Amino acid sequence: MRAAIGRYFAWSFGVTILGLVLAVWLGWRQGGAAGALSFGIIATVLAVLEISLSFDNAIVNANKLDTMSEVWRRRFLTWGILIAVFGMRIVFPLAVVVVAAGVGPWEAVRLAAAEPAEYARIMEEAHLSITAFGGTFLMMVALSFFIDESKEVDWFGGLERRLRRAAGVQGLQVGLVLVVLVSFAAVLDPVDTGTFLFSALLGLLSFLALDMLGNWLDAEDEVGAAARAGGLGAFLYLEVLDASFSFDGVIGAFAVTKNLFLIAIGLGIGAMYVRSMTIMLVEKRTLAEFRYLEHGAFYSILVLSVLMFAQTLVHVPEAITGLLGAALIGVALWSSIRHNRAQEIREA
Repeated sequence: MRAAIGRYFAWSFGVTILGLVLAVWLGWRQGGAAGALSFGIIATVLAVLEISLSFDNAIVNANKLDTMSEVWRRRFLTWGILIAVFGMRIVFPLAVVVVAAGVGPWEAVRLAAAEPAEYARIMEEAHLSITAFGGTFLMMVALSFFIDESKEVDWFGGLERRLRRAAGVQGLQVGLVLVVLVSFAAVLDPVDTGTFLFSALLGLLSFLALDMLGNWLDAEDEVGAAARAGGLGAFLYLEVLDASFSFDGVIGAFAVTKNLFLIAIGLGIGAMYVRSMTIMLVEKRTLAEFRYLEHGAFYSILVLSVLMFAQTLVHVPEAITGLLGAALIGVALWSSIRHNRAQEIREA
């Protein structure tokens, strides 16, 4: 059993060792033995933070990967990890500073290396836009799971059956999200309202664009069939979903350390474990065995989206976000085990 699990996490273990060595080396250069110890601990904390915030992401990824072709599944697990680690943990924070501060890419790198406090301040100023975009996208993801006529399994029967039956109402998900956006915009400082709504609408449009792309790729014409066989639409959807999950972790990481390179190491280690969990869930068909686990993940996503909106008003510690998500998934796992045991008793 341990050997089987170790097979899935072998690459993650290797990246962990390499990442911690790099973190310790960076710390040693900046502060000797004390710096090395401090950087090693911070990298470990960031990795745990990323895993706790992204476990629901692994479950959603596994569900989507199960429908993808083998070729595109491999591409997501190879190209995808490069995009997740280097794109979201290094390029994305640099791009935010480039846009927010109006500086060039090399100047952004210089700020990250030589003036980490100033770099963190610029990132913090972009927090409103980032959380509005990510919260909107993730809320659409969660609602699209529950408001779906083809959904067959309900965890909280009364609520989920009503949502499933309401799926015939055109644009219901969009309407609900817009109500949430208007509600938060009404209590925001008027100076921030325009930025919040613009970023949130970009998140909404991104989801709708990807949804339309997926529908087009699922069309029965010759081009659509070829694209569907490759899984391009699912690949793009998962990459944007990964990005939305990463927003919270990247921003939260700056509360732990101002060093961009240390953040990239710690969150990169965590991202590797999320990928390993995704592969394990797909190959061991864990979602089929535990029927409510996927529900727990989407409830966790819904809660995360609300918390991201709440962060536009008050600071919400990342520990609370991670614990709530883990608790929902844990309850879903427990409910699944109870259901399986009851099923075995009925069949006995």
